[in-house]
Amino acid sequence: MLNDELILLERIALPDLADELQCHKQTLFKIAKRLGITFIKRRDPDRRNQLVATVTNEDALRIRAELLLRTRIGDVQNGDGELLVADTGVFYLIQLEPSHDPGRIKLGFTTDIDGRLRKHRCSAPFAQSLKTWPCRRHWERAAIDCVTFGLEQLHTEIFRAGSIEEVATRGDSFFAIMPIVRIEADDSCSTEE
Repeated sequence: MLNDELILLERIALPDLADELQCHKQTLFKIAKRLGITFIKRRDPDRRNQLVATVTNEDALRIRAELLLRTRIGDVQNGDGELLVADTGVFYLIQLEPSHDPGRIKLGFTTDIDGRLRKHRCSAPFAQSLKTWPCRRHWERAAIDCVTFGLEQLHTEIFRAGSIEEVATRGDSFFAIMPIVRIEADDSCSTEE
């Protein structure tokens, strides 16, 4: 039994892989099916004990390579013309260490804010999502440049702000002038297929 549990821990949950690759879970299911990859489902305590499809590290590498190849050759649509890589999501403002370093923030684009926050909590357990705005993937760099002007950059998307409220106000201003974004609900349940 212990060996079986260890094997399950070494597997990658498809929702985590989808978040990493910034694509819909359905996309990964379709790629995996095409590659002949099978899933093992496990209960995930981070997702209210839901059953979650998982793949081995090797299979995750194969899926990443296939998605990268298809993205590079421009074949990111399935036979029905459905876009497989999510273009819409949210731009988020996360406060990483509210008590210890309240001005330390993380900004970026994601298609799954809950999953992204969960990942950040591995290294910053008290992180809080302060604000999100509907966003297109290709707006991310411009949004970051706009809302962080004059801030101290600590890492690629991590900054220190004197006033988080000012950053949020800049975000409100930026997204107020952008076209309206309709975020399509990702209705695919992690227990599918």
